[in-house]
Amino acid sequence: MARSGQLDVEGVLLNWRLEGEGGVPLVCIHGVGSYLEAWNGVAGQLKDRFAVLTFDLRGHGRSSRVKGRYEIDDFVKETLALADHVGFATFHLAGFSLGGLIAQRLALTHAERLQKLVLLSTVAGRTPEERHAVRGRLAALMASDASAHHAASLSRWLTEDFQDSNPEVIAELRRRDAENDRDCYAAAYRVLAETDFGGVLDRITCPTLIVTGEDDQGSSPRMARLMHEQVQGSQLAILPGLRHSILIEAPARIAAVMDVFLLGQGGKRAAAHG
Repeated sequence: MARSGQLDVEGVLLNWRLEGEGGVPLVCIHGVGSYLEAWNGVAGQLKDRFAVLTFDLRGHGRSSRVKGRYEIDDFVKETLALADHVGFATFHLAGFSLGGLIAQRLALTHAERLQKLVLLSTVAGRTPEERHAVRGRLAALMASDASAHHAASLSRWLTEDFQDSNPEVIAELRRRDAENDRDCYAAAYRVLAETDFGGVLDRITCPTLIVTGEDDQGSSPRMARLMHEQVQGSQLAILPGLRHSILIEAPARIAAVMDVFLLGQGGKRAAAHG
C-alpha cells in the first residue's frame, strides 16, 4: 500500500510518495523539469523488494513553486528531511540527471546516511565545450519558455523509434512539461548547468553504480567513465541504443541493473555493457 503526503520543510511543501512491500529503503530523485512519476516504471519493478521514496523537487510537480535562486544544498536538505520523515535513518540513493548531481552532493556531505549510490544519466567533468553548450541551453530556456526547451530537447532525450512507437507517452510528457513554471524550471536548470563535482568524486566512499545511455549527449559515456575512474570500487553500465531519458524509455532495464547492484555485494570494481 502506497503512502503519500506533503512535508513542510522550512516553508517549502514537498510532495512525496512511499510505495513498496519490501523493507530495503530506497530514495529516488528525478531530473530537472520532471516529477516523481518519472520513477513509476522503475518503482513498479522494485516495490516488492524495496520501500521506494519518490518526491517532487521544489518548483516541480505538486511541490511548492518556490521563486528565486536555487542551490544544490537546498535540494540535499529537503531530500534528507523527507528521508527522516518516512523513517529512513540510512538508505540507498538513486538520482537521475539533476537528481544524480544532488545524489553526488549528498554522498559527499552526508556519507553516513547512505548505503549504496546509483547515478543515472549524470554529469561530471564537463569539457569547456560542454559547459558552453549547457549554458547556451540555459540562456535559450530563460529567453523562451519550458515547452519550447522541451520540444528542442526531445530528440536528445528519447530515440526516434521510441517516440514513434509511444505517442501517448510523448503526449503525456508534453502535457506535464506544459505545467512547469518557467522561473522554477530555469532556477533548477541553472543548478544543473553550473554544478560539477568532477574534481572531487574520489571522496565518495559508498558503493556506487554509474549508468548512462550509449547515445546520451549531455550525460555522456565519457563522463560516466570518468566517474567510474574517480569513484573507487564503482560499477559502470553503458546501455546500448539509449539516449538521456532512460527512466522513460527503459525502466525495466534500469530496475534490473539497480536490483542486482543494490541487493548484491556491490563492492567489486567492474564494468558492464548492455
